[in-house]
Amino acid sequence: MATIGDVAKAAGVSRSTVSYALSGKRTISTETRERIESAIRELGFTPNAGARALATSQTMVIGLFVQFFRDEFSPAMLQYVLPISDAAREAGYDILMVTEDDGPKALRRITDSDMVDGVVLLNVAHEDERIPPLRAARQPGALVGLPKDTEGLDVFDLDFGEAARMLVDHLHGLGHREIILISPHEHVTTRGGAYAWRFREAALERAARYGLRIYPYNGETQQPAITESLNAILDQRPTATAMIVHNDAMIAGLPPVLNARGVRVPDDLSVVGIFSEDFGRLFSLPYTAIETSPDKLGRAAVQALVQRMQDPDSAGAPVVRFIAPELTDRGSTR
Repeated sequence: MATIGDVAKAAGVSRSTVSYALSGKRTISTETRERIESAIRELGFTPNAGARALATSQTMVIGLFVQFFRDEFSPAMLQYVLPISDAAREAGYDILMVTEDDGPKALRRITDSDMVDGVVLLNVAHEDERIPPLRAARQPGALVGLPKDTEGLDVFDLDFGEAARMLVDHLHGLGHREIILISPHEHVTTRGGAYAWRFREAALERAARYGLRIYPYNGETQQPAITESLNAILDQRPTATAMIVHNDAMIAGLPPVLNARGVRVPDDLSVVGIFSEDFGRLFSLPYTAIETSPDKLGRAAVQALVQRMQDPDSAGAPVVRFIAPELTDRGSTR
């Protein structure tokens, strides 16, 4: 394994110069830095994380705090982990993923012990108990998901209200007058998943504006309840001509249910949803949908966090930024 001494010898500089180049504590000429970087690449040198932390007070690690719930469809949440990890790696950071049930306690332990340089929160609740300890930490943080109180936080989320309005507008423009709306499991609302009611309320308001009949339901997250719920909803609303599905588990289970019932899309029923392109490919979903943009959201959060970690003076005031929804027409409506 190559050492810092090997790098110094190959680059023709002192060990201290290599150390300064790695830590950024002193200005190094461009020519010297290029020789050091070339030697590092040729030798496959990896700085010792512990020594680097002592020298720079930086761990080069981002803490990713994720809440997984038993009544949640895990593949949907995992879509956000990979882009966050990729963006962190591209910026030179590793990820420490924390999934403890007691999120506030875990966040205090990890930030107080300086195990990370910054924090990303996923699956953010309306009144998220992890936010007070994050505000108290010396490390900066970024959120993917909108809490009730955004003061002092960098927050990134999809504009769920506008997404709902776009889907209702789309169906209204095609002449639909009775629409089924399937929302996340009721437990999501109970524990403060604001994205669920932001979408639902906007859809109901838009439908009322047009004088449409919209039938709201909470969906399920596990089989066989998914199939049973879909069949019960379709039995109750035989005159509905369109369905909006804001529930990943329900829309993943919809194709076999419709096929078993002999329901043709879009001839018998128009279907629209809200899910990512990757999720649609994973479950072979042929439905027109709003893109949830986990890649854009994850990368935006990491980029904002990295700027605050590396150059807090230039990062500016905290931002609350909504990703504009994009509708992809896959021919499932008429």
